Amino acid sequence: MNFKQLDDYLLSKKGTTFDYPFDEKVRVYRIGEKIFALTSEEKPLRVNLKCNPIYALELRSIYEGIIGGYHMNKKHWNTVYVEDSDVDDESLEELIDHSYDLVYASLTKKKRAELG
Repeated sequence: MNFKQLDDYLLSKKGTTFDYPFDEKVRVYRIGEKIFALTSEEKPLRVNLKCNPIYALELRSIYEGIIGGYHMNKKHWNTVYVEDSDVDDESLEELIDHSYDLVYASLTKKKRAELG
C-alpha cells in the first residue's frame, strides 16, 4: 500500500476529517475531533493507530513491522510500517478499522448521532 491508498482508506471511514496540528508533514485523522490515525508521506511509510492494549502487545509479538507508537502512549498506540513490511494490506485495513472503531465507541451518543 502506498500513501495515496492509505490516505484513501483512512478517509473512506465515515465522518473522518484530517488536519496538520503538529507541523506541515504529520497528517492527523480524526473522528468526532478524536485522533484515530497519524501518518506522513515521509519514507519509510508508517501509520500510528490506536489499539486495545492487550491486542497491541500481541501484534508487536507477531509482526516485525509493528512497534510501540512513535511519540505516542505505547500502551494504546502502535506504529505500523506500511511498505516493505510483514504487515499485509488486508491486515493493515483491519488495524485501521480497529483503531477507528475504538475511537468511535469512545464518542458520546450525541457526537455519534451527529456523525450519523
